[in-house]
Amino acid sequence: MDDRPIDPRVLISELEGHLLIEATRAEGRSEAARFTRSLPWLTDTQREEVEQVYARDHLALSRRSWERTALRGQELRAEYEAAYRALRRRLCTAFLLGAVVLALVTLTSVSAR
Repeated sequence: MDDRPIDPRVLISELEGHLLIEATRAEGRSEAARFTRSLPWLTDTQREEVEQVYARDHLALSRRSWERTALRGQELRAEYEAAYRALRRRLCTAFLLGAVVLALVTLTSVSAR
């Protein structure tokens, strides 16, 4: 076993991932059963096969959706970070410009006396 300390955030994140996947699998199985109930002519073997394929496809579709959502989240984060940096630059520039103007006004008023 590894001697490194366990990061609770990583452990919780992994646990949440496993729970999400298992909930999605259960949802897929439930939806598959509901779908096959509408097909009364299927044999038991056919019904089981359709349910397995349906549940597998449901999980794959969910995974692709999660991946797209995660990718979009990364894109948004990059956009917001860039906007934040630009705003911070403008604020720093405005602050420095204000400080220079204040210093010039102060120097001008002191030298005018």
